Amino acid sequence: MGLFSFLFGRRRSQVAGTRAPEGHNRPVVLVHGYSDRGASFQTWKAKLVERGFNAEIINIVTYESLTNEVTIKDLAEGFDRALRTHPTLGDGREFDVIVHSTGMLVVRSWLVADRDKQNERLKRIKHLVAFAPATFGSPLAHKGRGVLGALFKGNKHRGPDFLEAGDLILDGLELASKYTWDLANIDLFGPKTFYGKAPDTPYPFIFCGNRAYGGIRGLINDPGSDGTVRWAGVSLNSRKITMDLTYPVNDPKRLTTADWTNVDCPVMFTDDRDHGSIVSEPEEGMLDHVVSALLVDSHDNFVKWLKDAGDWSTPPKEKWQQFVIRLVDERGDPVTDYSVRLFTKNSKEPLMEFDADVHTYAGDKSFRCFHVDLQKLNPAALLSLYAEITISSGTVWIGYDGYSSPDLPQLPGEQSPPANESPEAANERQAREALRPSPNTLQVDLSPHVGKSDNAVRFFYPFTTTMIEIRANREPLPFGDLVARVCRFESF
Repeated sequence: MGLFSFLFGRRRSQVAGTRAPEGHNRPVVLVHGYSDRGASFQTWKAKLVERGFNAEIINIVTYESLTNEVTIKDLAEGFDRALRTHPTLGDGREFDVIVHSTGMLVVRSWLVADRDKQNERLKRIKHLVAFAPATFGSPLAHKGRGVLGALFKGNKHRGPDFLEAGDLILDGLELASKYTWDLANIDLFGPKTFYGKAPDTPYPFIFCGNRAYGGIRGLINDPGSDGTVRWAGVSLNSRKITMDLTYPVNDPKRLTTADWTNVDCPVMFTDDRDHGSIVSEPEEGMLDHVVSALLVDSHDNFVKWLKDAGDWSTPPKEKWQQFVIRLVDERGDPVTDYSVRLFTKNSKEPLMEFDADVHTYAGDKSFRCFHVDLQKLNPAALLSLYAEITISSGTVWIGYDGYSSPDLPQLPGEQSPPANESPEAANERQAREALRPSPNTLQVDLSPHVGKSDNAVRFFYPFTTTMIEIRANREPLPFGDLVARVCRFESF
């Protein structure tokens, strides 16, 4: 900490006391999170009014999340109908949105469901401000569908939905869910820009508290989170890597990396706030930057906002990253029995930190979420990185295969054939191995794609989520040109 900071505290925000200019009349829509109600945003409405916003243009949404038959996509359709029937928003008027937690997914789902495909919805939202958004779900979602979830978060109103916890919404909120994967492939990695620097897309602004819950609520805290969402899973800054092992090693389509999504939009951390208090107890510095965000009207101003907010932001000391991995075969069908480990070429021991915290999505086990504490990794060792993917079909009839990178260290536990093995012994060994439903392990050399060069992929990047799609060939056993046991002529 510098002398100025030591004597006077952190640098005062350059936008302190920012107010909406007189006559500012663009509506603001507030959308709450899971198991909450619109009333939770009353404090923020009052604060915005104090900063010059007309109370009549601030509109608070309430939606039903504690019923088991409703999905996030249903909420998005309901949001659209609420807009169409609103007395001042029903005519297609532009507006700003402030969301909390699951509200981010409701609005994103509304944006991607634009039926006319003319970007009208993207043009309507001018600013998307998100408080602790569940951009890639929450580690609490899969726990919420249990008995404790029903008791503590379930609907308490007597009726058909009594003690329901919103199963389908929680399914979408689960880490590595198919819903968040599909959504990101549209609005973050699709051909259309959803959040950018042009006037026909929303300017995005992300905030999150830098601490988890205290007291008894602290019992549910997940490492690297604000108590409900992970710090690595809130930002729109994300990257997708495709490892297509059906292509040979030197084929450029074997390992491809998408550009960083849309416009640079890192998460800004507000000090001493958790998932709930970021809404219930607005911090003055955050209020300054939310108001100034709603007034950004050009790319240059957006860049200036990022600089000033970055100086104000107080990131947590821990540096975390998420990897959401999906494995499919060449047909696109899910592969559910696999493992992914990372190695460096100078060590036969895997990077234990990479797969120390893995969640498998209950609805489709081809989806996994890896939560990585980056401070436990040795940066110097990561320049010789390679991945090991072990896949099993669980049967002697079918296996998974692909091109494995050559010239990599021998796999742990792998035994080379005897140097003086006779042809007869080799045939006998291969026939014996072919009858075992053993997993097949493939290796992918990442070192040409991570490192010091300007165009290298930075595999580890704090407070982001990286999506990795892996593809392998599903083939009848034995591999190669041998007759498949699963389908053959009676006599040959």
